[in-house]
Amino acid sequence: MAWLVLLIAGLFEIAWAIGLAYSDGLSKPVPAVATVLALAISMLLLAKATQTIPIGTAYAVWTGIGAVGTALLGIVLFDEPATVARLLFVSLIVVGIIGLHLVSPTH
Repeated sequence: MAWLVLLIAGLFEIAWAIGLAYSDGLSKPVPAVATVLALAISMLLLAKATQTIPIGTAYAVWTGIGAVGTALLGIVLFDEPATVARLLFVSLIVVGIIGLHLVSPTH
C-alpha cells in the first residue's frame, strides 16, 4: 500500500511541476491555487509513504517519478526537445526507480 501511496504522491508532484508552467510564476490565480494544492497533497502522501518506505528510497522514487513525468509532459505539452539522448537519460531514471523498488526491504 505504501508503494501505491508513493506512486500517487509522484503523480501529484508531476501535477504541481506542470502547474508551475501554467501558473506563469504563480501569477495566475486558478493555476497557482491548483499548483499549491497539488504540492501539498504530494508532500502529505510522501510523508505517509515514508512511514513504511525508507526516506532515501521514498524520496528518490518520488523525485524520479516527478522528473520522468515532467520531462515527458514537457515534450508533449510544451514542445521541449525529444532527442534520443534525452529519452535515454529519462529511461535511466525509470530503471533507477524500478531498481529501488525491487531492492527495497518493503517490496
